[in-house]
Amino acid sequence: MEYLQLDKVINAQALRSVEAGDEAHEEMLFIITHQVYELWFKQIIHELHAIMDDFDDGKVDERNIGRSVSRLNRIIKIQGLLIEQIEVMETMTALDFLEFRSYLFPASGFQSVQFRQMEVLLGLEREGRVKYFDADYDTVFDSPTQKKIRKWEAGNSLFSLVEDWLERTPFLNWKDFDFISEYEKSVSSMFEREKQEILATDILSEKSKAARLENLKHSESYFLKVLSKEEHQKQQEAGEIRLSYDATIAALLINLYRDEPILWQPFNLLRRLIEVDQLFTTWRNRHAQMVMRMLGNKMGTGGSSGHKYLKKTADEHHVFRDLYHIVTLLVPRNCLPVLPEELKKSLGFYFSAH
Repeated sequence: MEYLQLDKVINAQALRSVEAGDEAHEEMLFIITHQVYELWFKQIIHELHAIMDDFDDGKVDERNIGRSVSRLNRIIKIQGLLIEQIEVMETMTALDFLEFRSYLFPASGFQSVQFRQMEVLLGLEREGRVKYFDADYDTVFDSPTQKKIRKWEAGNSLFSLVEDWLERTPFLNWKDFDFISEYEKSVSSMFEREKQEILATDILSEKSKAARLENLKHSESYFLKVLSKEEHQKQQEAGEIRLSYDATIAALLINLYRDEPILWQPFNLLRRLIEVDQLFTTWRNRHAQMVMRMLGNKMGTGGSSGHKYLKKTADEHHVFRDLYHIVTLLVPRNCLPVLPEELKKSLGFYFSAH
């Protein structure tokens, strides 16, 4: 079909083993699998640009949140396919791979420009990346591609746009309702109740009670530490966290009051961002396992340490890690600060800046 340009797609597999006069049957699978990866990467980039456009005008129309959630859902489904595709690759044995591996040099997964673009668009920063032989990750590309990558890095990312959006949450300080102050009271009340329950129980020994009370004390200290703007800034400067204080508190509010109609879609958006981050970690881990299965401790075709490098990126290349930490700060629904009636009504219908 001319519309789909299938001739270009179907005839885009040039087997180097055939050119060398010694055809390796499994090379076709290897090429097609990676070509399909690149096509799905292109679709993910397409979806990311659309989501970012909805957040890029400095004033998000709340009606667009649902559309962004739908597009994130599509990315998540595609990520599922990327992970499943590894199982197809694993139908090839290590010995099969060795029949054509020498033809790949110096080609490598490192040279997928689209994968690097995806990472940059999501918000993975240069400073947070695992080094490639003590050099920056883009050293494997030619000069024009490096300039293109630098241009992407200088622009907005989904992380920065979502952070800006969270900072504009209108309900953190709403008339006489100070969310942080009320939340701190609820946290203190929750810990005091737990303390009394520990002291009153007949099931635990005095030693167990003392241990639980000590743990409770540490937990309460953690909550109060996280709620401190000054402490948050120190952790940011140390590189321990990335999301701004105001954005973190807004994400906490959204998670706590997710049942309010206006906050349900923002909550879904944050949850999908975590899932996208998590699935890329899953894909990296599965990729690392596949490389170990195919290469063992051999060096990768691009010159990296192969499995070791890939496993390290899976552990460290997180974009929305700070959103995971919000879960630590959740309190039971029955401990939530009671919202003023007027605010509750505002959260119950469509909010728009217009």
